[in-house]
Amino acid sequence: MANISDVFSQLSGRPDRHSIFEDAQGILAGVLIASLGLFFMGKAHLVTSGMAGAAFLLHYASGLSFGLLFFLINLPFYILSFLRMGLAFTLKSFAAVAITSALVDVQSRYLTIGEINPVWAALIGGLLLGFGLLALYRHRASLGGIGILAVYVQDRTRFRAGQVQMAFDAIVLTFAFLAAPLPIVLASVLGAVILNVFVMVNHRSDRYSVLR
Repeated sequence: MANISDVFSQLSGRPDRHSIFEDAQGILAGVLIASLGLFFMGKAHLVTSGMAGAAFLLHYASGLSFGLLFFLINLPFYILSFLRMGLAFTLKSFAAVAITSALVDVQSRYLTIGEINPVWAALIGGLLLGFGLLALYRHRASLGGIGILAVYVQDRTRFRAGQVQMAFDAIVLTFAFLAAPLPIVLASVLGAVILNVFVMVNHRSDRYSVLR
């Protein structure tokens, strides 16, 4: 979900200048916005990049809760997160994933959407998810997932983190082609592109270096 290998490299070794309250409100705001983006995507039966995309595919195939699946498939990555990014980042990311998982599943109690165009869901969902991720990154947290593994693989092999993440996203979208109509898959690709471009353009350490 978004190419966060560069984000991790920007965060590594930087002091955490936010207070506990600042982190708490920033992470809560981030997960609220991100979960709304995922909710829009789910209502249009879209997938996205990263582990959220994998969770969507499993959700559509099995009927199990997206939130539960998203929470469970992220569990193995916390070991790598601890090794690569440290305890504070790992705990914040665990909390962010857990809250997001719960929020996506309870959104329908408070928000009813009868029908949404897949392209519009991709646009709005991708932007909302991007905004949510930016908030999390600024408070040294993430929504877990393949980006952590990608950085870990890069440290130990000749493969770059971006290549690992792109390969995983390609696998997710390939399965989407097998499981969903072409318009839905194309809208999903659009949403993933919007998400990644938004994060790439708006998260720059040289521009926001004073904020941690």
